[in-house]
Amino acid sequence: MKYSKVPAFSVGILAGGKSSRMGQNKALMEFQNETMIGRISRELSGAGEVLVSASEKGLYEAEGLRVVYDENHEIGPIEGIRQLVSHSGEEYIFICAADMPFVNLDIAKYLAEFISSDYDCYVITDEDRVHPLCAIYSKKVLPVIEQLIRERKFRLMELLNRVRTKYISLAHTDFDKRIVRNVNTRDEFLKLSLPVIFSVSGFKNSGKTGLIEKLINEFILSGYSVAVLKHDGQDHIEEVKGTDTFRYKEAGAFCTVVYSDSGYVLSAGRKKKEPFVSPEWLIEEIKRQPEPPDIILLEGFKYSKYPKVEIVRGEAASKSVADPATLICIATDILSPEEVNCPVFGPDDIPGIFSCIKKWFSLD
Repeated sequence: MKYSKVPAFSVGILAGGKSSRMGQNKALMEFQNETMIGRISRELSGAGEVLVSASEKGLYEAEGLRVVYDENHEIGPIEGIRQLVSHSGEEYIFICAADMPFVNLDIAKYLAEFISSDYDCYVITDEDRVHPLCAIYSKKVLPVIEQLIRERKFRLMELLNRVRTKYISLAHTDFDKRIVRNVNTRDEFLKLSLPVIFSVSGFKNSGKTGLIEKLINEFILSGYSVAVLKHDGQDHIEEVKGTDTFRYKEAGAFCTVVYSDSGYVLSAGRKKKEPFVSPEWLIEEIKRQPEPPDIILLEGFKYSKYPKVEIVRGEAASKSVADPATLICIATDILSPEEVNCPVFGPDDIPGIFSCIKKWFSLD
């Protein structure tokens, strides 16, 4: 997204909650190989100063973050907001919660575009609710917060009602509603990554189809639904017996897509002869199915941005060619762990590969 010049603002992350329904500190739970608070602070660091509000010392200092601490305990997020606004080096501060893994700098900058002398607080809303923990606060709210604490009134809606608040709806924006989604339970946390999208890549005859078939079986046995997307450079997009997509359906994939430069087939019999359709468009088409899959598995895509399991077999290739930053693991019969910077498994170590994929996407 492109934005006009916005006023300077800092970022505050509320991480002082008890996480009682989760049973452990949500902010320090790992999501896609990062703690949730680490992920949020990295994503929002482009705004400048990032502060974290904590209930006690020793929780987040190891994350390399600047931490401020509650003075009034057991009164909820209003105290964290007080501390963050007080310690901010800017007049305005974007505040979010540490259990909002999809919040990003775009939404903060979008809110900042509304800053004017007419309001003290800028809050995101959707069709269901107001989100005071996805909002920009000015230092002008501090006296009101302090008065509310003296009155023992700790609800954030009380604060919004007492200051000049501008409510900004997501309805007419490009933002997905999950940008304000927070995570309270273990079940919600496990569903964060869905749908998981990753590829199995490798050169021709490296064994991609066989590995994908086996991974489909593993995912199904674990209770996940699977779709497979495949490119065919020779324009053979019919789904008939013996083709890779037919084999994937036989293995249990409930949805398969094969495409070429001239068209695509979505599952059986839905052939579209059209100009080139991008893989991204087809992935969105898969997501739009009446029952979207939990897993979208891509065959190939070795140079793509997607996370991937790369197969490196001696008869097909001599080295890894994928971007190391995208590698979940490598299935190989010739490379050792010392030669690459990711986990290495034998090509037939399906339990090991599957376990590594689940860990990468926090599906355990």
